[in-house]
Amino acid sequence: MLILKRLAIVLAAISCPAVASGTEIGVAAPLSGPFALLGGQMRDGANAALSAAGANEPMASDTECSGDGGRRAAEAFVTADVRLVVGFLCIEAIEAALPILTEAGIPVITTGVRINALTDRRQQSGWSVFRLAPRADEEAAAVGRIMTRQWAGVLFAIIDDGTIYGRELAESFRLAAELGALKPVFTDTFRPQLTNQIALAGRLRKAGATHVFAGGDRSDLAILGRDAAELGYDLVIAGGEALRAAEEDVDLVEGTLMVGLPVWADVADPAALAALDQRDVAPDGYVLPTYAAAQVALAVIEAAVATEITVEQALATGRFDTALGEVRFNDVGDWAGTRYRLFRYDGKSFRRVDQE
Repeated sequence: MLILKRLAIVLAAISCPAVASGTEIGVAAPLSGPFALLGGQMRDGANAALSAAGANEPMASDTECSGDGGRRAAEAFVTADVRLVVGFLCIEAIEAALPILTEAGIPVITTGVRINALTDRRQQSGWSVFRLAPRADEEAAAVGRIMTRQWAGVLFAIIDDGTIYGRELAESFRLAAELGALKPVFTDTFRPQLTNQIALAGRLRKAGATHVFAGGDRSDLAILGRDAAELGYDLVIAGGEALRAAEEDVDLVEGTLMVGLPVWADVADPAALAALDQRDVAPDGYVLPTYAAAQVALAVIEAAVATEITVEQALATGRFDTALGEVRFNDVGDWAGTRYRLFRYDGKSFRRVDQE
C-alpha cells in the first residue's frame, strides 16, 4: 500500500520529471527507406518532449520497418542500457524486437502499430508491450457505439463499398443497431469509384432513408452527397475516418458526419505545441503521440527509481498526465478508453459534435 501511495505521488509530478536521463529512453522508428518521414515524426516528438522536460535527447535507432532492423535496434538498446523504448511503426520490426527487449526487462510503448494481436496475445507471449496507438478494431467499435446513439430515432440505411474496411464498419454498425433494437430501412453494397452515384441515391430515397452510414472512402461519399443534392434529396451521410483523406475533385457536402480520431494538434496541451514550435517541428502524424509516450517514459523511470518497482509495473499501474490528456493502460496494455468521436463537416474541416 505504501508503495502504491508513493507511486501515485511520483506520477502526479509528470510535469517536472527532471531527474531521469533521456539516454535511458530509446526511440525505435524507421529512419531510412520509404517510411523515414513517419519515423522522423516519432523521433522529433520524443526529442521535443525530453528537451521540454530538461532531459537529454533519447537514443534513436533505425528499425527500417523490417524484422532484421527491429532485431538490430533492440540489440543496440540492450547494449546501451536503455530502460524503456517508444515508437515502432511496423509490426515486422516490433515482433522481432520484443523477445530481445522483454528478456532484457525493457518495456515498449508503441505509437504506431495498430494490429490487435500485438496486445491481445500479450499474456501468451509474455512481451512487455504497451500501446498509445489505436487498435485496429477500435474504429469499428466506435462506429457501432456512436451511430446507434446518434441515429436512434431516424430512418437510416447502411451501405458499404465491398472492401474489408468498408464491410467491417458497416457490419459493426448493423450489429450494434440490432442489439439496440434498431433496424435499417435499407442495406446494400455499392460499386465504388464511379463518376456518379445517382442510382444509389435513388434507391436510398425510394427506401425512405433520411440518413445513411457508408463504409467507403471520401471520394465515393462526396459523389453520393453531390448526386443526392442534385436530386433534391435531403440525405445525411456518415462514414469512418477515411473521410479525413485529401479532398478530390468533388468535395463532401456540408453536414457530412465522420466517426474518427481528433487532429491531435487540436486537442494537445498548448505547452507541448509551444515546445514543438520552438524546435520548428510541425505537430503532424506521429509527433504528438510519441511526445506523449516520451512523457510517460520519463515519468515511469522516475517512479521506478523512487518506489523501487520495475518500469513495467509503473507502466501497468500508473496514470499519466500528458500532452494528449490522461494516459493509463488496461489489462492487455492498450491505452484505456477511446479517443474516437463524432465530427461534422462544415465545408472546410471537421468539427466535433457534442453528444449527450
